[in-house]
Amino acid sequence: MTRRTMTMAMLMTLGCGGVAAAQDVPGIEICTAEKTMERRTSCLQSNVEFLHRSLDKTRRDQQQRLDAANRQIEALKSALAEMQTTLTALRAAPKQPEPAAAAAKDSAPAKNAAPKPDAK
Repeated sequence: MTRRTMTMAMLMTLGCGGVAAAQDVPGIEICTAEKTMERRTSCLQSNVEFLHRSLDKTRRDQQQRLDAANRQIEALKSALAEMQTTLTALRAAPKQPEPAAAAAKDSAPAKNAAPKPDAK
């Protein structure tokens, strides 16, 4: 084959591949360009099916987000309830100084105290 023939064959192959790929892309098509009623009806049905699939996908995604948010709300509610019971228990407990803290306070010398004179 000549170089020119090979180039033409490659261009035709690339040209056909581009058209086929464009037809496979899902989405909304402009159906008013169709001449016959059958093709226009088919185009409209394709658009309706695309929109139904898009709505279903969006509905599923939003439902998953709502479910995740509800799970998080329930976890936060249980954590809040636990914190409230802990707070109630702490408020109800009598205030007693801890023995270790009280002993350490009594045995530690004051920082500003004057040194004791030797009694010899």
